Amino acid sequence: MPVDRPNIVWIMADDIGYGDVGCYGATKIQTPNMDRLASQGMRFTDAHASSAVCTPSRYGVVTGRYSWRTRLDWGVLWGHSRPLIEPDRATVGTVLRKQGYATAAVGKWHLGLGWAFKPGARELFPEDLDTYKWSRETGEHIDYTKPFTGGPTALGFDYFFGIAASLDMPPYCFLENDRTVGLPDREKDPYNAQQHTGFMTEGWRDEDVDLTLARKACEWMARQCAADPGRPFFLYLTPSAPHRPCKPPEGFRGISQAGPRGDMVAVVDHMVGQVDDTLHELGVADDTLIVATSDNGARPYDVDGNTYGHKACGDWRGVKADIWDGGHREPFIVRWPGRTPAGSTCEQTVSLTDLMATAVDILGVTLPPEAGPDSLSILPYLLGERPDRPLRETTIHHSMDGMFAVRRGPWKCVLGLGSGGFSPPQRAEPEPGGPAGQLYHMDNDPQETTNLWLQRPDIVEELCAFLERAQAEGRSVPRP
Repeated sequence: MPVDRPNIVWIMADDIGYGDVGCYGATKIQTPNMDRLASQGMRFTDAHASSAVCTPSRYGVVTGRYSWRTRLDWGVLWGHSRPLIEPDRATVGTVLRKQGYATAAVGKWHLGLGWAFKPGARELFPEDLDTYKWSRETGEHIDYTKPFTGGPTALGFDYFFGIAASLDMPPYCFLENDRTVGLPDREKDPYNAQQHTGFMTEGWRDEDVDLTLARKACEWMARQCAADPGRPFFLYLTPSAPHRPCKPPEGFRGISQAGPRGDMVAVVDHMVGQVDDTLHELGVADDTLIVATSDNGARPYDVDGNTYGHKACGDWRGVKADIWDGGHREPFIVRWPGRTPAGSTCEQTVSLTDLMATAVDILGVTLPPEAGPDSLSILPYLLGERPDRPLRETTIHHSMDGMFAVRRGPWKCVLGLGSGGFSPPQRAEPEPGGPAGQLYHMDNDPQETTNLWLQRPDIVEELCAFLERAQAEGRSVPRP
């Protein structure tokens, strides 16, 4: 039987780390809105993105499926990359819309779009547009007057407003439903920190993006509540911040003690507050399950290498892109009035891929057998229950360059040496007689400093066998 039919609001920042939020230990960045959510709900301390970088992590959230099962087994997509989600793939949007929900995606998409080419231009490019080279050189050959395919409105979302990819990738323009808002017909000017060359629309300003996204999200909720007051809604809101170029809007410059990137974390917190304020103004806050999280770990320094004494990934080893926990352990805050105990903490392991299975479990329905093969319901945790056994016994992690790790209980087995991401060494060859990978006991060694690979070959064998089965069987959680 369904527990409820709450509105569901999923707010997922771009590159916020475990240590960026006040209730997770941040002192140089003020996050009063996320802290308030935590005081009114539940704070998870062992929540993980399915990947340490954005595209594969977002694929996992939207589909309940690990991205390495697709063509994207390492890296990320670009602004002109083709769609990653298959047209017939179940998404959290299609699943909830089938249950009567109104659905919207607002923010950074970064899962590929089917752009239209100008006459005669398509043959200039290979079929695979995922690589940076082709994505960068494609812009002048795209016909932005035509709709794109394979976007959110083709994948279960009634409404979409956002940007194609990260804010350092062209095209620099807003998208609404299946078209650009205006035409990106001029070269980006100015280029801000680490932005890639490409086209923008007239008047484009990087610093306006996130406040515009928050406004659009709140306007959609207001329209939906006015048009159909009894219908529940699902909002997937994905800020572009604090990912580079870190251009704080007026009123936020210098608001933190952690530089421009810290200021952009404060912008995300402001967006959370705007959404929460709107829920209260509409009278639906008590009927809404709201989540605040991030797609992967942080790059804890600015473009000049400054950290400002702020530990964006907390005390965890590694950073964004890495297989170590700093790359994928996320802040994860849930408020569900009357259901989730206020001021509570959950120390159990969960994955962002669990959104889909949890949502349908709340509604008392089951997923089709082929849907959400890596999604597991965490509803008992949200209700404050403490099952005898962990709900998620085994979790698979993935780094930017495709390195795997398997976590079960306190054990974390990394299939390779190095970070698999940004931290040196990215990869290392085994020494004669030395370990071929990494094994850590996360309870005794949370900073992943003591490699037990050679001491516990039984654990290594067990976790490697699980990964092989999950790859071969196409799912990592029991069938519903």
